[in-house]
Amino acid sequence: MEMLELDGSQGGGQLLRSALSLSLCTGIGFTLQDIRAKRSKPGLMRQHLTAVNAAAKVGGANVIGAELGATSLRFEPGTIRSGDYEFSTGSAGSCTLVLQTVLPALWSADATSRVRLQGGTHNPLAPCADFLAESFVPRLRDFGIEVDLELESPGFYPAGGGVLHATVHPARELRACAFESRGELERIDGTALLSALSSDIGLRELAVLQARFDLGEDARHLRQVRPPRGPGNALILRVRHAAHTTTFTGFGQRGTSAETVAARVANEAQTYLDSGACIDEYLGDQLLLPMALAGGGSLTTTAPSDHLRSNAALIEKFLPVEITWEQQDAGTWRVTVKS
Repeated sequence: MEMLELDGSQGGGQLLRSALSLSLCTGIGFTLQDIRAKRSKPGLMRQHLTAVNAAAKVGGANVIGAELGATSLRFEPGTIRSGDYEFSTGSAGSCTLVLQTVLPALWSADATSRVRLQGGTHNPLAPCADFLAESFVPRLRDFGIEVDLELESPGFYPAGGGVLHATVHPARELRACAFESRGELERIDGTALLSALSSDIGLRELAVLQARFDLGEDARHLRQVRPPRGPGNALILRVRHAAHTTTFTGFGQRGTSAETVAARVANEAQTYLDSGACIDEYLGDQLLLPMALAGGGSLTTTAPSDHLRSNAALIEKFLPVEITWEQQDAGTWRVTVKS
């Protein structure tokens, strides 16, 4: 089996998750040294270990070093297997990142798979379930990938306890895609999601968004999680264009006012609106892998983030593609994948 030697100090958990996905899809094994070496707590944390074990189960892999705190890992992929799976981070660690790790393998399988994930669904350091459902999954559909998501219950840090269901259908052949034009602006709306917190917090957040984007009453939504699983607050702003919906999320935290949380989300959305980009910087990074597996494509984004650059370098180690980025204007970059 072909094996790659990877330096884990050059990235965080994302490098590990991308390596797992690519290994399952290409059949190339890897060893990863100095995992998360530059982080305050190096090595595998619980959500990283969950991703490793999930990838091993889906791909029939042989793994050495899958332990909490481990700083090196050897992963030898086997045969991808469809089926019914259940994965839990055992904490508020992001279950959406675990799902993204195994998705490429599952859409490469020969039959439909169903996955139940438990943990954090709304985590400040990961794409939330709403982002996956409204921004990520619709773009996967353009590649010919069908994924159905159902959020049974939200889970916030630190309590966790959220449940997300995914049904992943096999994709016979991926289509190359170009995401370069977002089309006309159709609608902007916001949702304040609260668990075990006063509705006043959400109303104040929505008032800031209303003032910034002139949101009508039917574009402002307040949701209380029932039953609550510990305190939590996520503010979700959707910017809907004809060709793409971009989702921006902010999270309430102790010592930060509702107005500050909302202003940060509004500023991020305004930066996107002022650009000519189709895809925001976070989604741009996440679309690289299906684009590379499809053999090519392009997108415009607000900036090539550090995650995108490191992810591109890793993808080029596993797949015969070249990924480049070129600035188009002050707020727009074009990212191109060529085989």
